[in-house]
Amino acid sequence: MYKLDIKDRKILYELDLNCRQSNAQIGKKVGLKRDVIGYRIKKLQDNGIIKMFYTVINAYKLGYHVFRFYLNFQYVTTDIKNKIIEYLVKDKRTWAVGSVIGRYDLSVVVWIKDFRNFYQFWEKMLDKYGDYFAKKIFSIYVQAFSYRQSFLLLNEYKKSDRLDYEIIGVGKTVKIDDLDYEILDKIALNARKPLVELAEELNSSSHTITYRIKNLIKLGVIQAFRVSIDLSKLELKHFKIDIYLKEHTQRKHIIDYIKYNPNLTFIATSAGVSDLELEFDLKDSNKLMAIMEDINSKFPGAIRNYDYFNLSHFYKVRCLPEI
Repeated sequence: MYKLDIKDRKILYELDLNCRQSNAQIGKKVGLKRDVIGYRIKKLQDNGIIKMFYTVINAYKLGYHVFRFYLNFQYVTTDIKNKIIEYLVKDKRTWAVGSVIGRYDLSVVVWIKDFRNFYQFWEKMLDKYGDYFAKKIFSIYVQAFSYRQSFLLLNEYKKSDRLDYEIIGVGKTVKIDDLDYEILDKIALNARKPLVELAEELNSSSHTITYRIKNLIKLGVIQAFRVSIDLSKLELKHFKIDIYLKEHTQRKHIIDYIKYNPNLTFIATSAGVSDLELEFDLKDSNKLMAIMEDINSKFPGAIRNYDYFNLSHFYKVRCLPEI
C-alpha cells in the first residue's frame, strides 16, 4: 500500500475535480507552492498512483449509443483470453474493457451509431471467438451518473462536490466539426495536455483551441477533466452491485440517499439487466455488505435481491470512439 499524506490526497482530489487546473491554482487550494505541486504530481505518477488524466466526454451528444455485454468464457487458455481482450481493446468503438471476479469473466462497453453497427461488430466477434463464450448478457446504457472520488478526503470533502456529477445519455445531440473531434481525440486520454502542444499538433492557435474547448463544455460534450487512480495502490477494489427492486418507486429515493456515500463512484441506468446499478471503491466486500444492510434498513422491503462482483482490472477506458 502506498501511504498518501493529506497534501497528496488534496492534490488528487483537486485533480479529480478538474485536472486541467494549473499547478499554481491547485497550490492555492492545497497550501503549497506551484513547484511543489508539480513535484508531488510527478511522484504520484512515477509511483503508479496516477495512471492517467482523462476527459469525460458525453458521446451520446455526438449521436452515439452504448451497448454493454458481459461474457463468461469456456475452453479458454490464458493465450486465447488475452487475444480476445486485445481484440476488444484495439477496436476503436470500445469504451471500456475490464476483467470481472465473480458472476462474469469480462465486461465490455461499446459505442455504436445504430443497432446495425452493433450487430456488425458482434457478428465479426462471434466469427472469431464465439466458441469461447459460454454465456452472453446484453444491456443498453441509458443514463449514467459519475461521482467524484470523495473517499480521498475521508470526511473533509464538500457535499456540493458530490452534486457536480456528469450526466451521460440525456439531452439533444449536437453537431461538431472535424477540428472539435480532433481536439476531443487528443485530450480523451491526456486531459492535461498543454494548449501550446494541442495547437501545434492540430495546426491551429492556442486561442482557437481554448475557444473550442470552452464551447464543447458549454454544449455538454465535455463533462469533466479527471484523474484515474490505481486503486490497488490504496488497497481499494472496484465493486459493482446490481439491485433488483421489489418497489421500483423507491429507486429515486435510494439514489438520493446513497449518492452522498464518499465511496460511491458510479450509478447506471440500463435496459436489460437490473433495476439499479451502483459502483463503489471499497477495501473489501464486507464494506459493500455493510452498505447494503444500511440501504435495506432505510428502505425496508424495497429490494428484492442483488448480485455483486469485483471489476478487477480495466484494460481500456476511453470516453470517445477513436478517430
